[in-house]
Amino acid sequence: MGFSCGRKCGREFQRRVKVYINGCGSKRAGDSTTSSESVDGIIGFGQANSSMISQLAQNGAVKNKFAHCLDNVDGGGIFAIGEVVGPQMNKTKMIARQSHYKITLKEVHIGDTIVKLETSFFGSIDENAAIIDSGTTLAYLPTTIHEQVIQKITSGKSLEMEKIEGQFSCFKYDKNVDDEFPVIKFLFKDSLVLTVYPHDYLFRFRDDMRCIGWQDGGSKSTNEEEMILLGDLVLSNKLVIYDIENQTIGWTEYNCTSSVKVKNGNTEYSVGYHVVSSASSFTIGGILAFLFILYSFTSLFYIA
Repeated sequence: MGFSCGRKCGREFQRRVKVYINGCGSKRAGDSTTSSESVDGIIGFGQANSSMISQLAQNGAVKNKFAHCLDNVDGGGIFAIGEVVGPQMNKTKMIARQSHYKITLKEVHIGDTIVKLETSFFGSIDENAAIIDSGTTLAYLPTTIHEQVIQKITSGKSLEMEKIEGQFSCFKYDKNVDDEFPVIKFLFKDSLVLTVYPHDYLFRFRDDMRCIGWQDGGSKSTNEEEMILLGDLVLSNKLVIYDIENQTIGWTEYNCTSSVKVKNGNTEYSVGYHVVSSASSFTIGGILAFLFILYSFTSLFYIA
């Protein structure tokens, strides 16, 4: 996760946390070096003992839990370490001992169409698994599913597609996308549903142009697995809670410009909305910066 802390934040962090081991970066490249997109560093929030959240929990500073709520309108959002108090939400168990946050996927609905999931998409170990990764900006689907999604999105519409930045499929559109494009739902184990609206997956490039956020994750080849990788694009405007202690993930629709209550021990406090960085809004520039800055958020550290 890209972050900017500042002196006051740094002093408070040092006061609250006595023991913490972190690394030192010696080289920066790409958009992270520019004044408008620069950040102070990258934080890993994986499940391994070496990750920041694990060290904080081992030190007794916080519960081994964290949450985020990403606002894709103005950028920024809420990031909380510890136990979020409410709201109520469904949760599902993580697939055990995985290097990423993986959960069991049951079905994918594109509008009224149910996509058949084959075990061969995901390999014999994980079966129907999806990776939840806020370190990924967009969303990646196996080729066979991606083709169905694109077909449903574009079918019956006169859209003049053009490539932006050599990789994004975009078209001119100045109407309300929620009126004409399908809602896509991912149904997980334990009745957890991720609803992705057209205004989520059709991100705005200009006032009159939208780009498709669903990306082709490729076809399976020898010794490789196809996968569903769900990033910020589909996690936005939702409060997502990672409970490493109880090995569950859950989310609910939420106003990410508001605040959440967090409990650590006997202390309860409010964590509010912050502009994380100027790269947070879903413009092309912001997306490219996010791909570099946030790559390691939930996958930087692996399970030992």
